[in-house]
This record gives sequence, C-alpha cells and structure tokens, in this order.
Amino acid sequence: MIIKTTEYLAMVRDKTGYSDYKIAKEYDINQSNLSKYSSGKAALSETHAWLIANILDIDPAEVVANTKFEHAINTGNNSKAKFWQEQLNKIFSETSPIRIQIAQFNPIVGDIKLNAQKMLDLSIEANNAGAHLIIFPELALTGYPPEDLLFRDGFTNQVKEEITNFCNLVPSDISILFGAPNKTDDFLFNSAYLIQNNRIFNIYNKQELPNYGVFDEKRYFSSGVDSFVFECQNTKIGVLICEDQWVEGPISSLCQSNIDIVVSLNASPFQLNKQSERINICKNYALKFDITFIYVNMVGGQDEVVFDGNSFIVNNQGDVSLQLPAFKELSVSHIDTTFTPSLVSNVSLIYSAIVLATKDYIQKNTFGGALIGLSGGIDSALTLAIAVDAIGAENVHAVMMPYQFTSDMSLTDSELQAETQGVEFSSIDIHSMVDSFNLSLSDQFRNTSRDTTEENIQSRVRGTLLMALSNKSHKLVLATGNKSEMAVGYATLYGDMCGGFAPLKDISKTMVYQLAKYRNTLSDVIPERVITRPPSAELAPDQVDQDSLPSYDILDDILMRFVEQKQSVNEIIENGHNSEDVNKITSLILRNEYKRRQSAPGPKISSNAFGKERRYPMTSKFKP
Repeated sequence: MIIKTTEYLAMVRDKTGYSDYKIAKEYDINQSNLSKYSSGKAALSETHAWLIANILDIDPAEVVANTKFEHAINTGNNSKAKFWQEQLNKIFSETSPIRIQIAQFNPIVGDIKLNAQKMLDLSIEANNAGAHLIIFPELALTGYPPEDLLFRDGFTNQVKEEITNFCNLVPSDISILFGAPNKTDDFLFNSAYLIQNNRIFNIYNKQELPNYGVFDEKRYFSSGVDSFVFECQNTKIGVLICEDQWVEGPISSLCQSNIDIVVSLNASPFQLNKQSERINICKNYALKFDITFIYVNMVGGQDEVVFDGNSFIVNNQGDVSLQLPAFKELSVSHIDTTFTPSLVSNVSLIYSAIVLATKDYIQKNTFGGALIGLSGGIDSALTLAIAVDAIGAENVHAVMMPYQFTSDMSLTDSELQAETQGVEFSSIDIHSMVDSFNLSLSDQFRNTSRDTTEENIQSRVRGTLLMALSNKSHKLVLATGNKSEMAVGYATLYGDMCGGFAPLKDISKTMVYQLAKYRNTLSDVIPERVITRPPSAELAPDQVDQDSLPSYDILDDILMRFVEQKQSVNEIIENGHNSEDVNKITSLILRNEYKRRQSAPGPKISSNAFGKERRYPMTSKFKP
C-alpha cells in the first residue's frame, strides 16, 4: 500500500499529539517545508522521511521509498516511479511470511539448454505468484545421472554458460535453489546453487556420495566439507543434497546454526516402500531439531531408473503437511493445501512407474511410437496396455505373427485387445519364412533331433520382422519379457528378446498377473482368458511354461530370495523350498548372465534389478 506524505504527517500528529507548529519546532523542520508537506504540494525530503520514520518507529527505507515514489508521480517521472514501485514491492515482500515454490521437475539428461529454459519459465511463474524462493531437485540442470558426460570439458563448460545466462534472465525478486555440477579447479562437485539478485550467491557441495545400487557418484564427484545456511524472508534455511540426509552428520552440523527449514534436493529413484523410509527419517529430524523439512525430488524416466517425485514437507511437529503426487511433474507452493497424503496401492505405484518410464524413454529419445509383438499371452497384453497409456493408441502398432503352433485363442484374443485399445493391428504369417530357414539348415541339421533350436527359429523370425518394421517406421520395439523369464533364460536371444526397451524387465510373472488385473479395474482392456489361461511360449505342440519350470509362485519366491535378498541355496531350502527346484533355478540364473547382458534396458522397480544395478560376471564358477 502506498502511503503519502500527508498521511505520514497525520500519523505523527496522532502519535505525538503535536500541532504542525509544534512538530516544526520540536523536530527542526522549516515551517515553509512543513506547510508544503501538509498541503500535499511536496513529498518529504529524504532527511525528513528518515526523521519521521524514527518518530513512528517504522522502517526508514519504507518511508523513503514511498516519498520518492510520490515525488516521481508528482513530477511525471515515469521511469523513477517504476523504479521506486519495484523497491516498495521488495520492501513489503520482505515483511511477509516466506513462500517457497517446490518444483517437482522432469529434466532430460544432457539437454542443458532445455532444462534451463524450463527452470526459467517455472521461476518466472513462481515469482508472478508471489513466491520468494523456488527449489529444484538435485542436478536439475543436467538431469540425473549424467554419468560419463561429466568427464567431458564441453559438458561442464555448457553448464557454466547456462548458469550465467540463467542468472541474467531470472527475476531479481526471487531466490532460486537448484542442483548442477560445479567444477572448481580440478575438482568436480555435485552441488546446489543459490541465485539471488541475478547472481550466484553461494554454492553448496554435496558431502555424502552414494556408491551402491544404481549410484556411482564417487566415480565422478569429490565430497564437500562445509554446511550451507542462507536467509530468505527472515527465515534461516539449511541445504542438503539427497544422500546427505541419510547420514546424521550433515544435518547435525546445519542445525547448530539455529535454522528454521531444511531443504533437501533429491534425485531418488523409485523403489517399493522407499517413500515411507524417506518420510520417517525426515520426521525424526523435524522432531529432534525442531525444524520444517522440505524434500523435493526429481520425477521422470531415465534409461533404467524412474524417479517418482513424491516430494513432501514435514513440519516441526512431525506431521506431513504437504505430499505431492507420485510420477507427475508439477510446481506448487509449500503452503498449498490441495495436496495431502493419500494411500496408494503398491500395484498402482508400480504400474504408474512403468508407464512413465516407457513414455519418457520413447519421447526423450524421439521415437515415433512403439511396436509390440502381440502373442495372445499376458506379457504382451500388459505391455500393449502400458504402451497405450504411455504414448496414446495412435502411436502404437501391434503385430501378430502366427505360426502352426499359435492357437486360435491367441489369434482371437490378440485382435480383440488391439481393437479394444484402438491401436493399429497387423498380422504377418511366418510359415514360409520359418520353413525357408529350416530348409536352408536341413543339410547342417541332418541326423540331429528336433529341439529348442527349431523353436527358437520361430522367435528369431518374429524378432527380425519387428526390427524391420521399427527401421521403416522409426517406432521403438518394446520387448515383452518379464523378470522371471529373464532370470532363468526362458527367452530367445535375438528373438523375443529383441527390442529397445523392456517395460516388464524388473517385473516378476506373479506381479505381471497383478498388474494386468489392476489395469482392468481402470478399464477392461485385457481379455479375461488371457489372464486365466496357462502361460505358454507356443513354440511347440501343447507347450506350457510349467513343462520346464516350477509354478511361477514357487519360481518367483526363489528368485526374490536369491536375487534380491541374496540368500544362499541352503537358506532358501531352509525356508521351505524343494532342493531340486532351488538348485535348478539358481543354476539357471547364474548360467544366463550372458543373455541378460544383451537384453534391452527396463525400469528398476525392485531392490535389485537386472541391468545397471546388478553386476555379475558372465564367466564365473561360483556355486551359491
């Protein structure tokens, strides 16, 4: 609110009880000047504005700015009027409670310019909405993880250039906290940059560097040693980056500075039950140190990891006062009451994670859509539903490739699902192609028995056709195999393993069934008998998976114990499993490492996913 000179004088009269004559005499103000002030013909001089501010016990800067603005209006100086209006806005904003914008951000690794532009747009929006501070996740500018891009000088130079540009373009009224690499001399840090008044006010270097699971930070970064606390709106804010919060040292050091709020910038991948762990540790800190804890997390798919967002605030009473949704990119105020904690099933979370990972892999790599070999089985049916939910039916092409062992049920159900989901559907008969392969190999295979070799030719023909369609249409082939199959090698290299991305790679067969049933609760897209029929590769007459494998509930429990919990053969047997099954399954897992090394990437969901996270030798004589 703009206050004029006449109003300030009225406030002085009210407070002192003096007349204008008495005011002039008591405070040594020239009577002629005071008359001009009282009549509104002149604005207070800077000296008199400061004097009156002291009399009224208010901020002198406020009175000076108001009277300077008044003088500019009176003299018709529009540029000065605009300047003093901006100063008044700043002064008044500093007296209001802090408003922090939380940007749950989905960057693209390496697209530094685009990420910076998105951050700029969100900063401008936040400033226009009255925010004093906007916070972005860990390494928001580069995306996470940038991996060996960090070894390139050209990459780190682009980071510096974009930060300089960003500083010049952002509104001066808002503070901005974001993650980016920081190269100082010969050291590279994973850092948080604070921008205030269009300049880098300070840089915090992450202290705790994770080097387990999907994380390789010690390969790239040096550890920081100093804490970082800054003030905004008379609020003391301490900064952490991701792993810093899982070790008490960094936050204990921060809280020695009597801070009000801790802000933690994160690039924390999705994993079942991880969110409850995050909230619990932040609750403990909030109660122990009497602070508000703001956790902002990245969202989006990046190769084999998917970030779930799930940003939240825990107040100093240990209550979750704000909970952003999972797997959605958005920017909200920390005092927003729209987003409150809600219960979401694990199956729903997993499905959302896979959909977002698939969407981002396809779109961030600029593919024109997705291709899926539809078999009539539950894996390809679920993969089709995921693809449609990720990128839309108009961008998905389903291809049925029948051979003599393909059942009428599979033909009917595949076409029905494609029609229900509204995708392009093609059927390519592969009899002549498989026969040609068999004929060409007949001399080489003379005096041998028919076995999985001939079965795999069918699968490899299908893989070749899908890759040809992919080349022609620039659509990505989605492999449909699941974790149970990949674990024991129940997949054909260069056949049904063909593809650029495998949405179900970390999904057990038993979870495939749960996901299919869950998806049908949203809308009926997977035929019921696809879910209930015995699973089969249909590469031989009357073939079903359980001809060569134990039931999937048994198989998946053994896999979970051996792969994720790292139990030994004896431990698994002691937990009630048949020794023959355990020895067979664990042997198959180790023997098929070479296949998995050549498989398509897929999103990590479990605590130990095949791919980037699980690094076992292909050549090994280890006996578990």
